Amino acid sequence: MDANVHIMDTRSPQGTQSVARAALLLRLVTARAERGGARAADLVAESGLARPTVHRLLLALQAEALVDRDAVTGRWLPGPELFLMGSVAAERYDVAERSRDVVRSLATATEESAFLSVRRGDETVCLVREDGAFPIRSHVLSEGVRFPLGVASAGMAILAFLPDDEAEEFIAGHDLSGRWGAAHSRASLRSRIAETRDRGLSLNPGLIVEGSWGMGAAVFSPAGRPEWALSITGVEFRFGTARRTHLGRTLLAHAHELSQRMRHRGR
Repeated sequence: MDANVHIMDTRSPQGTQSVARAALLLRLVTARAERGGARAADLVAESGLARPTVHRLLLALQAEALVDRDAVTGRWLPGPELFLMGSVAAERYDVAERSRDVVRSLATATEESAFLSVRRGDETVCLVREDGAFPIRSHVLSEGVRFPLGVASAGMAILAFLPDDEAEEFIAGHDLSGRWGAAHSRASLRSRIAETRDRGLSLNPGLIVEGSWGMGAAVFSPAGRPEWALSITGVEFRFGTARRTHLGRTLLAHAHELSQRMRHRGR
């Protein structure tokens, strides 16, 4: 089962479990939309749900036009009703559009792929991706992809700048090493949090995909909380010591600019 998946407690109030499972499938379908959709087998494997349960929920979601099935490939895709809901929600949660020019500027300045991610509970979700000019790119992250806090550079940047008690609560409640390796053990996470705070930004030296490096910087809400993160990814040889200094300064400058913009949202 995917480490990002959270199965509802069976003691939840009647109906809550079905809603949570349907929401989980919607997230998984959305995350695979750019890859041509999700196969039913993928959804079963990643959700940890029984095949009949997945089939029943998909048909129910399809009846409400929240998902759709490609007639040729048989893969599941976000449905038209989900698009309409998203369009309405975007009028309130307009972070992606408000930040797109900053992400594009970051990609231009660094020549690397640049991203904006948002915190959603114990995960980060990529909202915006802009590719830089350098022709070799990392494809670890794209719109809709989720990682637990502390895994990708964006998630580590957010986790590191949470209050101590919240960061420790997350670490104590999650064992990431089984899915993501020893570099994500509790001891390693605590060490990387300290390093991130010292640097002011996070560094991911190929911890998810060998040879694919990333850097992340937290973007703060008006209340001073790390609700978003800017990040860049690229191939390892582009992240040498000297160039990392330039990349880090550029990343932090853009994160500061976006934090200032978020501070004045709605004014």
